[in-house]
Amino acid sequence: MELRHLRYFVTVADEQNFTRAAERLNMAQPPLSRQIQQLEEELGVALIVKGARPVRLTEAGTFFHAHAQELLAKAADLKAMTRRVGAIERKLSIGFVASTLYGLLPEIVRRYREQYQEVEISFNELTTMEQLKALKDGRIDVGFGRLKFEDAAIRRIVLREEPLIVALPVGHRLAQAAGPLKMSDLMQDTLIVYPKAPRPSFADQVLATFRDRMLVPQQVLEVRELQIAIGLVGAGQGIAIVPDSLQGMIRTDVCYRPIDDRQAVSPIIFSARAMDRSQELVNMLAVIYAIYEERGIPHTAQEL
Repeated sequence: MELRHLRYFVTVADEQNFTRAAERLNMAQPPLSRQIQQLEEELGVALIVKGARPVRLTEAGTFFHAHAQELLAKAADLKAMTRRVGAIERKLSIGFVASTLYGLLPEIVRRYREQYQEVEISFNELTTMEQLKALKDGRIDVGFGRLKFEDAAIRRIVLREEPLIVALPVGHRLAQAAGPLKMSDLMQDTLIVYPKAPRPSFADQVLATFRDRMLVPQQVLEVRELQIAIGLVGAGQGIAIVPDSLQGMIRTDVCYRPIDDRQAVSPIIFSARAMDRSQELVNMLAVIYAIYEERGIPHTAQEL
C-alpha cells in the first residue's frame, strides 16, 4: 500500500463519485476503479458499498478514510518541514486575516525583523480557512486567524481573546450613549458583516454572537471585505461588529463603542503545521508574548 492509494481513496470518498474523483486526480476513471479494488484486496475488506450512488463507505471504509486523511496530512507536513530544514536561506511566510493588521501584527513583525535580520519574511492575506490549506500545501509557515477549527495536521494556539466593539456612523443615535452598549441595543440597525465568502468566516462568528444571546438582527448585509464594511458604516448604511484593534483604522465618519458583554470576543489564533517546532516559530511566539507582557495584554497561550 502506497501513499498514492490513500490519496486515490480519500479523493473518491470526498467526491462521492468516481468520475469526479478521476478528473480531480487527472487520470481516467477505469484505472482509478482498479486501484481502489486492489486496495480493498490488499486490505481484505470492502471499503466502498458496491453499487451505491453516490459513493458510500462501509464501516471499515469510514475508519480507513479518517486515518488515511491523517497519514496524508502528516506526509505533506513532513515534506514541507524537510524542505524548510534543507533550505539554505531562512524564510518565514506569514498568512494573516486583514483585521490583524490594525492590531499588533505589524509591531510583532517589526520586532521580529529587528531581532532576526537573517530571516526573510513574506506576507499573504488569507482567510482563516485559506490559511489551513496554505499551511498544508507548504505555502505559508504560520497563520494569524480568528476562527477555531479542528484539524489534526494543524497546531493552533489561542494567543488572546480580543473584545468585540461596535462601529457606528458619526451622528448615530447610540454614538453619544452613556456607557457600553448592549447587544440588544443594536437590533434596529442593519448589521453589516464580512467577508461574504468563503465561509465559515468572521461573519459567522459575529452572527453566532447574536444567536448565542437569543438575538436576531432585523437585517443583515454581507459584504466582501472589512474595508467595504467600514466604508458602508461611514456612509450610514448600517453598523458593524469588529475587533477592538480596528480602532486603529481612524476615520472621521466612523466612531467605535464598547459592548457591555465580556463574552463578546474574537480569538486571535496562531496556526502552524503540527510537526513544525522550528526555531523561527519559537522565536515568533517569544516576540508575541514579550509584546503582550509589555502592554499588559491578557493572553492565554492555550493550545487547541
